[in-house]
Amino acid sequence: MLVTSERPESAGDYTLGQIGEFGLINRVARNVRQGAAVLLGPGDDAALVSASDGRVVASTDLLVEGRHFRRDWSTAYQVGRKAAAQNLADIAAMGAVGTALLVGLAAPADLPLSWARDLSAGLADEAALVGASVAGGDTVSSPTLLIAVTALGDMHGLAPVTRAGARPGEVLAYAGELGWSACGLELLSRDVEGPKLAFARHRSPEPPYEQGPAAARGGATAMLDISDGLLADIGHIAEESVVAIDLDPTAFPIDPLLRETAAQLGVDVLDWVLTGGEDHALAACFPADLELPPGWRAVGRVSERSVDAAAPLVTVAGRPWGGSGGWDHFG
Repeated sequence: MLVTSERPESAGDYTLGQIGEFGLINRVARNVRQGAAVLLGPGDDAALVSASDGRVVASTDLLVEGRHFRRDWSTAYQVGRKAAAQNLADIAAMGAVGTALLVGLAAPADLPLSWARDLSAGLADEAALVGASVAGGDTVSSPTLLIAVTALGDMHGLAPVTRAGARPGEVLAYAGELGWSACGLELLSRDVEGPKLAFARHRSPEPPYEQGPAAARGGATAMLDISDGLLADIGHIAEESVVAIDLDPTAFPIDPLLRETAAQLGVDVLDWVLTGGEDHALAACFPADLELPPGWRAVGRVSERSVDAAAPLVTVAGRPWGGSGGWDHFG
């Protein structure tokens, strides 16, 4: 039975069990401001989102409490920013611009309404960075707190940049930050102090959204979002494009503070840079004779794949990387 008490909320924070599904929708979802692409937002059977290009880019991700975030490490607002960011980064990685988010929330009945409201605010504020908004979603009671986000995007006339277009002789470049989220996770896991930037980036990454369309306009042949670690993710480009990629470890501009923190913790800073996920930088391949768009840095080369089926698809300075290759969701 749904309880939809209308007591003034100033009397104390309700739980989702007290206000019920429609109480949650009325108090949270209907109050979200809508971007220009959303013609009909929350409140009906479905949302209506315009697509001036005639094509819609779509991506979806899950965040599970205890797996992707912890409420004792991150606020609801930070979780909302992170949930939106990892989806909108996927849209940017195709060369598109995000237009709308659809959000599914599975939550315990005793979850405070204020937590759901702050989550919604985080989602909305991150989406607003690209002109998108939360257009709708669904809620359900669950013993596990889970957030499912589907992002929609518009190509604005550009050709989508997939993982399958890289060719031998091209350069591998990236835009954004690498290593800071992994640093933050390491610090939180050890319960030690460290750079504020590391904690901030782990809780709420800042993807370079504008660099996706910029790379598409600038001649990128293959591109993706770095969510599971650079080595693991560019392995997808190598696999889909039937090429090999070698990274130059000296080409990465590692922040001295990041390097110092790694040394203090006994960690090889390249582990964070090459295999740390959730910074949501972008990686792309470009023809070698093209000038890279501003904000992109070349860090590797694309070559022909070896006839030896056992040869690694991705190497560092010509050799297989000795540590972890990156995040494995089922590892």
